[in-house]
Amino acid sequence: MTVQLDLGGLCIDVVKKNIKNVHLSVYPPSGKVRISAPLYMELDTIRVFAISKLAWIKSQQRKILAQERETPREYLDRESHYLWGKRYLLQIVEKDATPNVELTHGKLILQLRPGTDDGRRQEILDSWYREQIKIAMPDLIAKWEPLLGVSASRIFVQRMKTKWGSCNPSLKNIRLNTDLAKKPPECLEYIVVHELAHLIEPTHNARFTALMELFMPKWRHLREELNRLPVRHEDWDY
Repeated sequence: MTVQLDLGGLCIDVVKKNIKNVHLSVYPPSGKVRISAPLYMELDTIRVFAISKLAWIKSQQRKILAQERETPREYLDRESHYLWGKRYLLQIVEKDATPNVELTHGKLILQLRPGTDDGRRQEILDSWYREQIKIAMPDLIAKWEPLLGVSASRIFVQRMKTKWGSCNPSLKNIRLNTDLAKKPPECLEYIVVHELAHLIEPTHNARFTALMELFMPKWRHLREELNRLPVRHEDWDY
């Protein structure tokens, strides 16, 4: 069941679910706000919670609205694409063979079967980006799991519209956004440490902040750098 709260012109979608805790989210590209709340929680209680978070909500909305967004990708020759923060010009090669992606001399060569449409071109590149993160992960995990004293059960890499990463502390599963392969390598490392730290502290409280300060003192700078970089153009569906 979904209802709306109106807090002085700020509309908030409230979704009642079979969950234990309240979750507050602010979504790109327009800063839409959603609260997921337990089934038993009264609307007045949710309203008080939302009021207490107004400053944070407005701060997140400002960041979202200020963030640069990529133009829609058309997957044409000489279109700009990125790997680990470096710019490459796309070169399309049509060949009746297995699709392939290759980097060479500032070019990202996308080999496709003749007639491959835009949707399939995107799928091939997304799969390649996903593989780049999987290649980078073993060294990062080997470095950071012993330092934090944790061990992730599984690590998934997938397209994510609203987050760079997520963690399920009870299952010890971590999910990473495929688009991290487009950003500088230190951004991926920051997100990995961030999610591993959630295996110790699930919330973003003072303890979590202290952990990040201890293990990665420059984490705030890396967060700002990541959030300052252009993000993928999406047709958002709430």
